[in-house]
Amino acid sequence: METVERFVVIVLFDRVDLLDVTGPPEVFALLQREMNGATGYHVALAAETLDPVTTSAGVRVLPDVTFAELAGRRIDTLVVPGSVEVDGDGRVRALSDPAVVARVRELAARTRRVASVCVGAHILADAGLLDGKRATTHWSTAQQLAAEHPAVDVDADPIFIRDENVWTGAGLTACLDLALALVADDFGDALALRVARQLVMFLKRPSGQSQFSVSLEPISTTRRIDDQRHHNTRPQAEPLTVADLAARAHVSERQLTRIFKTDLGTTPAAYIESARVEFARNQLETTDHTLERVATLSGFNTTDTLTRAFRRTLDTTPTEYRNRFRIN
Repeated sequence: METVERFVVIVLFDRVDLLDVTGPPEVFALLQREMNGATGYHVALAAETLDPVTTSAGVRVLPDVTFAELAGRRIDTLVVPGSVEVDGDGRVRALSDPAVVARVRELAARTRRVASVCVGAHILADAGLLDGKRATTHWSTAQQLAAEHPAVDVDADPIFIRDENVWTGAGLTACLDLALALVADDFGDALALRVARQLVMFLKRPSGQSQFSVSLEPISTTRRIDDQRHHNTRPQAEPLTVADLAARAHVSERQLTRIFKTDLGTTPAAYIESARVEFARNQLETTDHTLERVATLSGFNTTDTLTRAFRRTLDTTPTEYRNRFRIN
């Protein structure tokens, strides 16, 4: 069968995030190991000149081609990385150079599909490529993107989003998920999953999966509550009440509820359910346990309780979730 040529251009500019640049080519290269024939991918790093580009990590990268040299050439996939600045108070802001935006707009006009990595979505938005589309970016700059571009439907939760021929990714390591999704689009899910295993990734995550995790949520300013929070993320078969949690943390029920609400933006009961749903999701994705066993291990005890929690938090059932996200 004839190999389809897939010319992939990754945009380079000063202070670009290094992993945004190197992650996708690694995925495309590993695909070659999993195929009997050529993949057709040819990756080129493009910049304004052929001078070395200094990334945010301080590592210098050599461009393969200038933007001018790409004039008139058809591009299969245009990958747009991002760059940020952090102020003295730790606030993160996405950067967007007007000259780079103009180049991206020009290149996108003759590209089959465009993909931004992390805060590269801000460059796509400035180029007018996200107007009227649903898009994601790193959670730390999602509010900035929404404020600066009201025509963009910003969703800070998914790992990546595809809207027609425009793809946006959520964060630095999510560049691997995004690249795997592009591979799946070209060659199917089975090959993409084999590449994910080569990367020793726990899971080739689907676009709908959240970039947030119960275990990654902000810590509490109260050490006893933070210790309690981490305890709650472990699976427990026995039911837990607010009174049990308060006693373990050595605070009153009212104080426990107030601290959870202030520090974590939720209630103890809701937090426990979220942690148990996350554990149950992992079991459904990675094991052949029956629903009864999953319910017991995750602390829901009955399949009815497990199903109600899934409908409440994920708007699906455990069976539907497993059918969609099970790792074969």
